[in-house]
Amino acid sequence: MDPLTPFLRSLSRRGLLARALAAAAATVGLLAGATAVQAADEGKFIVLASTTSTEQSGLFGHLLPLFRQATGIEVRVVAVGTGQALDTARRGDADAVLVHDTVAEEKFVAEGWSTARKPVMYNDFILVGPKADPAQARGADIAAGLAKVARASGATFVSRSDKSGTHAAELRLWKAAGVDMAAARPAGYRECGCGMGPALNMAASTNAYVLADRGTWLAFKNRGDLGIVVEGDKALFNQYGVMVMNPAKHPHVKQALAQAFADWLTGPAGQAAIAAYKINGEPLFFPNAPR
Repeated sequence: MDPLTPFLRSLSRRGLLARALAAAAATVGLLAGATAVQAADEGKFIVLASTTSTEQSGLFGHLLPLFRQATGIEVRVVAVGTGQALDTARRGDADAVLVHDTVAEEKFVAEGWSTARKPVMYNDFILVGPKADPAQARGADIAAGLAKVARASGATFVSRSDKSGTHAAELRLWKAAGVDMAAARPAGYRECGCGMGPALNMAASTNAYVLADRGTWLAFKNRGDLGIVVEGDKALFNQYGVMVMNPAKHPHVKQALAQAFADWLTGPAGQAAIAAYKINGEPLFFPNAPR
């Protein structure tokens, strides 16, 4: 006889078998439910393609835990230059984009990759360079400052050259300075093809000039002999915008979760969180989402 049979008969006589089976079924149900909840929680995330400036400035380290606490949604960031971030989204590898090149963003929306662009925050670009300022570029006029850097013998300029929002701004500013980068680049022009932090490191190690966003500069520790040379020109204004991917282009994107992020970021909680992020008492970004 199967050794389990007497035991099961005993349970049955005492009415315990049904209860034991019911308890086992309940346990299986609870485990299945827990697994389903865990799977749902693990799937509650979005991929955000964004810039190196928002990552390297420390802003995301401040913002994203607050958003997750409020919504339960995790944001996984791909931090690259603006051009690369937009290309990442075009391939369907991101659910939302947060970048800083208004012209490129408006083109992105016009092409149907997103249905709307929302302004989020702004800061400004600055021209950083050697404190001794060998090009004598110091002042509040960025076009005049860059023109002096281009003419100065021995002056070095580090360009990100990575199709980022900062690189796009740099090229516009060189044009305003009367320097045709396509025809003849200054002798000291160096291309790094890198993010903002590495470009600043390169400038610090070579005592060069570089265009930087103020947020990354404030968070940057390895300044060496660098300081701010030009700031305050209205041409240095730096606007950031957020866009949710259009599922008509890529049906798999998590539009609802991404929209929740965009709404939080441009709503009272997100805007207050941006304003609260400071280094040594100085804000890195200024919220300006329309109300």
